[in-house]
Amino acid sequence: MFNVKASLALLVIAFDLFAATLASPVEWSERRDSDDTCKKTKVAVLGAGCAGIFAAQALHNASINDFVIIEYNGEIGGRVKHTTFGQQPNGDGPYTVELGANWVQGLVSPDGPENPIWTLAKKWKLENKYSNYDNLSTFDETGQSDYSHLIDDFLDSYTKFEQDAGLILTQNLQDRSARTGFRLADWKPTHDSPKMQAVEWFEMDFEYAQTPEQTSHTWAVINYNSTFYQYSERNNFVFDQRGFSAFIIGEASTFLEDNDPRLMLNTIVTDIEYSDSGVTVHNKDGSCVEADYMICTFSIGVLQRDRINFQPKLPEWKQTGIDAMTMATYTKIFLQFPPDQVFWDTNTQFFLYADPYERGYYPIWQSLDTPGFQPGSGILFVTVTQDQSFQVESQTEEMTKNQVMEVLRTMYGAENVPEPTAFMYPRWSKEPWAYGSYSNWPPGYTLEMHQNLRASLGNGRLWFAGEATSTEYFGFLHGAYAEGQSAGIAIAECINGNATACNSSPSYKMLHGTTRFGEYDVDNGWTNATFETFGW
Repeated sequence: MFNVKASLALLVIAFDLFAATLASPVEWSERRDSDDTCKKTKVAVLGAGCAGIFAAQALHNASINDFVIIEYNGEIGGRVKHTTFGQQPNGDGPYTVELGANWVQGLVSPDGPENPIWTLAKKWKLENKYSNYDNLSTFDETGQSDYSHLIDDFLDSYTKFEQDAGLILTQNLQDRSARTGFRLADWKPTHDSPKMQAVEWFEMDFEYAQTPEQTSHTWAVINYNSTFYQYSERNNFVFDQRGFSAFIIGEASTFLEDNDPRLMLNTIVTDIEYSDSGVTVHNKDGSCVEADYMICTFSIGVLQRDRINFQPKLPEWKQTGIDAMTMATYTKIFLQFPPDQVFWDTNTQFFLYADPYERGYYPIWQSLDTPGFQPGSGILFVTVTQDQSFQVESQTEEMTKNQVMEVLRTMYGAENVPEPTAFMYPRWSKEPWAYGSYSNWPPGYTLEMHQNLRASLGNGRLWFAGEATSTEYFGFLHGAYAEGQSAGIAIAECINGNATACNSSPSYKMLHGTTRFGEYDVDNGWTNATFETFGW
């Protein structure tokens, strides 16, 4: 007799098998069975940037040396990345310039702690110099034009902006965009006020790499105050010819040997399988690593692009935390001119240009040919962010150079600006191992949602760390350091028998519209003991 139920069951099984054959080719073609061909280790660290290296160091310091670091690139450093550029006038070869992270931001205050990046910069004797943002000349389409008083106007409005952020935070009110906050603080640049727009870009976009419309009012202030109120308001620009990453490489050398087999460079991760019993990584070259625990330090840009196939698929609450955070792009464009044809004031560090038509159009210029930096280098660079970054990173280098030179000749006069001898910029938004420069906290993104980004999976087997997972220091290098170190310490404690450490990463399946006051605690990444740090 024909059994309908049995036939339907067989049909379902057949359909499932057919659907499996249609799965992503990357998901299956790169997959290898979990067997003796996989390298076995206690902890796998994905990424050899700041977070990954300091996570591994935390493991080493806890006497856990059975780990593997898997890195896409051929060197340590991640987005702390440099390259060679131009030529030195003495014939000693090219200069080293930073494509990514460039400043130690917040050093040390007399009554407070010291930024760990500053501690390491001193330890490894990185060449650096104080960036004096007050040492600024302002320009518009007519040439040099003094509108520095608008900076004072902005800072006056920022006082109320900051106070309002504290009110939102301490009274559990609804967050809003920085644009809304500025309007309520009586800072209201319009399309026909390009000088105000330039000043706003200098004060906001230059820091967060996105517009006030894209930036949280509350968390912009939290982010700024956590660093600059706690450490200091000083920013030191690094121009060490070994590269800023020298401190990361230096620290790595304290626990990794030359050609250490635990450091797998030039290895592209394609799949991550996780469960309550462990994690397996599958790589593009066919290799695989089985680990009891894993720390994933991939950028938000990579996680949002679905470059990695997670098995099982990330839960919706986790994916929402990832997708709702934003990845900003910050692009530095370098030019070198003959040292005897330098046309700008080499005693000035920064030059701000207000374009009459487009906000953020090649707005902030910085001289390296300045006392204390790299005098005689003839190097000048201009920074663009987000939409302008996408534009220059999508067009030809020649097109970008023509636009940049047109702005320079508008600022200084066509007859005074020669052709550059060298020209170069990175394309961060197109790098498959980064897809952007650093994270930014968008309006309405709550602490609970961010904790879902940070939260571990697989009963404490799969951890996430990096600058984006830092509650207070997102976007900062010291945020990457702190989160990597924290994840490494937690896993070390877990391995050593502290069951609480294995499950110390809460998550929120049901999100509230605002952040409840009691949620500002260490479990959710909030390390400041009180709000007094901010004067709230």
